[in-house]
Amino acid sequence: MAILSPEVTDQRTSPANATNRICEASFLGLFSYSYGLRLQERAVELLRLGESPEQLLLLEHPHVFTLGRGADVANILADEEQLQINSVEVHETGRGGDVTYHGPGQLVGYPIINLKPDRCDVHRYVRDIEEVLIRTIAEFGVLGTRIEGLTGVWVGNEKIAAIGVRIAHWITSHGFALNVNTDLSYFKMIVPCGITDKGVTSLSQLLGRQVPLRDVAQIASSQFARVFNREMPFSDLPSMPSLQA
Repeated sequence: MAILSPEVTDQRTSPANATNRICEASFLGLFSYSYGLRLQERAVELLRLGESPEQLLLLEHPHVFTLGRGADVANILADEEQLQINSVEVHETGRGGDVTYHGPGQLVGYPIINLKPDRCDVHRYVRDIEEVLIRTIAEFGVLGTRIEGLTGVWVGNEKIAAIGVRIAHWITSHGFALNVNTDLSYFKMIVPCGITDKGVTSLSQLLGRQVPLRDVAQIASSQFARVFNREMPFSDLPSMPSLQA
């Protein structure tokens, strides 16, 4: 199953290599969180059945707080009235981690890949996603680091990217959220990832300018191809009908 349309230019972001798997990267634009979940579920099913190549779904969501497995709902500090005033939805989800925020201007990435046969290591997978994001922001002159004992990518003491994954039968879903032009004030309504002594930041805050989200998506796709040894067509698609049931 291919999701590229004839009008879309196929841009290879990894050198052609017969041993590299195909992973189709798509920049989809703004979709609701629930729609993003349905896209992931369909992509996982098609990959499991061998009816689709791997996918890297790149998109942004309207304002939403998501709760991972075992998250503490008390880490949502806003009451129901504040959530309504600020048009924030709340979703429980099957990923790991605590509470996090998604919203416009944030690049969300959902890798739907099979870690078999040679990458069946959850910790390695998370570290590899961090590496993709560290390399992505380095393209903008920003030095990202890891903090021992914590997940995600940090600039100093502030988190710029969160990671929460789900792996079933070694097929991945959920993924990462990179703050690009994110309105950071929404993080004040939660305890991000349940961490009380760290801040949050974004590319636009660090650079003092807005950054085109599509540019970041394409760089993230290129770095994903290198870290995971994939061959990645990159496309702009307003929707993904081929992934709909």
